[in-house]
Amino acid sequence: MPAISTDRRHLLSLESLSADEILLLLEVASSFTEAAAGRVTPSTKLDGKIIANLFFEDSTRTRSSFTVAATRLSAQTLDLVGSTSSVSKGESLIDTARTIEAMGVDLLVVRTREAGAPAQIAREVECSVINAGDGSHEHPTQGLLDLLTIQQRFGNDLTGKTIAIVGDVLNSRVARSAIHGLTKLGVNVHLVGPTNLVPKTFEQIATGPGSVEVSYDLDAVLPSLDAIMMLRVQFERQRGNAITSDYRSQYALTVDRARKLPPDAIVMHPGPMNRGLEIDSEVADDPDRSVIFQQVSNGVAVRMAVLTRCLGGS
Repeated sequence: MPAISTDRRHLLSLESLSADEILLLLEVASSFTEAAAGRVTPSTKLDGKIIANLFFEDSTRTRSSFTVAATRLSAQTLDLVGSTSSVSKGESLIDTARTIEAMGVDLLVVRTREAGAPAQIAREVECSVINAGDGSHEHPTQGLLDLLTIQQRFGNDLTGKTIAIVGDVLNSRVARSAIHGLTKLGVNVHLVGPTNLVPKTFEQIATGPGSVEVSYDLDAVLPSLDAIMMLRVQFERQRGNAITSDYRSQYALTVDRARKLPPDAIVMHPGPMNRGLEIDSEVADDPDRSVIFQQVSNGVAVRMAVLTRCLGGS
């Protein structure tokens, strides 16, 4: 296996990781799935460590998942959210991070609306930093849990598989992390959505042997897919009238569209879902196709793997 050059104290993006390191993280995460679900005795790998969740943007799944992951590893957690932090009083993110670090915290999990903020914090502190989502830049642990979910259905070698990522790609950090991770592992990615939300320039950001192709016709790509990931329409990030009245008719994964997928294709969504807009409830809850809640479960295992990596657990 080639040497890994990234700083293992931090996880700031999937773009900066090699394919080998992504595969290693997925292997470790897979070994944690039973512990993540609470079916085995919690690990003591991170006993005595303190992990601070610095969430300056709303979150339910990610913050809760990191807390559960830390608990399964016997670490202690500290939650700091934007409305109750000194950032709301005008303190800078860097000063807040330094203040929390000075209390003896071992790792900061940072979620912020500012792209690049976790990387900036990582340069200013001695403790570990994990990017839990920064603006529209990246969400690396989400990308990893998506990859783990796909592996569980199709095997560890994903070379040549095809996945569509559908919807508001422009504003989606989930999409960016997924693209970097998928293409590094040899997956071919179709980005599908309205022209104003899926720029052709995204075809240039592949960072591996896999390809990226932009399409504006969802129905045309459905028969060729192994997986389809529906993105949440991010109304809070829209500028002007970005979402048109015909969005559902053109880009929603309806029951009729789901029938055009190959029999073994899976349906994914990072959540939270806008049911009835981007995906029909019957599709989201389909026990044969949908792996949406499996993604949530895998999020704990992936974050256990990442916490262990960053804090040097064996």
